[in-house]
Amino acid sequence: MDIKFSISAKSESATRVAVKARNFTMYVDEPPQLGGDDRGANPVEYVLAALAGCLNVVGNLVAKEMDVKLQDLLIEIEGTLNPAKFQGKSSEERAGYKQINVKMKVKTDASPEILEKWLKTVEERCPVSDNLSNPTPLKITFEKF
Repeated sequence: MDIKFSISAKSESATRVAVKARNFTMYVDEPPQLGGDDRGANPVEYVLAALAGCLNVVGNLVAKEMDVKLQDLLIEIEGTLNPAKFQGKSSEERAGYKQINVKMKVKTDASPEILEKWLKTVEERCPVSDNLSNPTPLKITFEKF
């Protein structure tokens, strides 16, 4: 059974958008050095945050299924991109991340072998990492109002 998720967004300025997701409002904005008001994380930071959130949920779910007691879980993520294409200065490189590196720090009594199995399962089951690792059909349209 498929589940549909959706958001709606309204532009508040050239750099800021208010995003409604269920009962929540998130602000996506650029830092001042990129012309924004710094009222929220920027779009590519939200991508990393979404990945961290998904890895946390799936990591804890899989740990419970495997009877692994996670005493603590820290997730550090960094991504590298060249903003030249986004800024219209070059078309040499892609606009998105060149690479994303994730470090999951786990406090547990589980053996390294069990943790390897846990990590492999988390990677396989995380919807956000799946979307980042594999092409997903994307259709963008417009309408005037």
